[in-house]
Amino acid sequence: MAELLNPRNDFLFKRIFGSEENRDVLLAFLNRTFTEAGKPPLTEITLLNPYTEKDAPRDKQSILDIRGKTAEGELINVEMQLFNKYDTEKRTLFYWSKLYNGQLQEGQSYKLLKKCVTINILNYSFLPNEQYHNVFHLREDRSGISLIDDIELHFLELPKLDDLAVPVENGGLVNWLLFLKSTNKSNWEVLTMNDPVLKKAMNTLEFLSQDTEARRLYEDRQKYLHDEASMIEGALAEGEARGERKKAIEIASELIALGVEAHIIAKASGLTESEILNMKQKRHER
Repeated sequence: MAELLNPRNDFLFKRIFGSEENRDVLLAFLNRTFTEAGKPPLTEITLLNPYTEKDAPRDKQSILDIRGKTAEGELINVEMQLFNKYDTEKRTLFYWSKLYNGQLQEGQSYKLLKKCVTINILNYSFLPNEQYHNVFHLREDRSGISLIDDIELHFLELPKLDDLAVPVENGGLVNWLLFLKSTNKSNWEVLTMNDPVLKKAMNTLEFLSQDTEARRLYEDRQKYLHDEASMIEGALAEGEARGERKKAIEIASELIALGVEAHIIAKASGLTESEILNMKQKRHER
């Protein structure tokens, strides 16, 4: 049997949770998420951007998140983030605002705006606490009074689930997250004991893992994600290096102005003596 693919790959995640034939899988996952947050379950969900063959793995324009509408007209966006693209909070608010703003046509009343919920499943730690599930709303700091209920942001951080986390016997969100977190079948029987829809998600993963074309597209997307992550890390490292050099030059300039000897400045700043002497020469020529 073929090795299981990683369900945290956003292309594969959308195949499992964002296809019309698996709409019940998405609904079950959403209800586990909302129930844990103390909210009533949904009765139905309509997919606004279901998976299609046009969701090209390496196409930057492909929409690999999942968007749905509830029976009450509220909008829900679910996104799997395998790598940290940084500025997570700003990125979340930006895409939430596009979802909220996109509801109205020109000239329509603000009263028509419906609540928008964003659910980010993160394969990295983000918030400075130990909770794997955090929910944010817009409330007054001291009294806790809600200004409006239209904004709701969920962050599900997979690394905060302990490797030895025990599956919940009567089913629960933690079981779904343990399924996403692991790529082996050792605890599948326990996870699905009272959750047949979760078993359907697992069966879908098994099927896709054995499908040649699905594996090809998965590998293509995986390569794209790794390349993107490497570029981001490289840009950050370069920016950090530039920042360190700028700081070193500032330190050296201050010490030159005080008349400190070049070899001492080199030790203090990390610059070479020749660089210090060159800076001194340029300062003298001004």
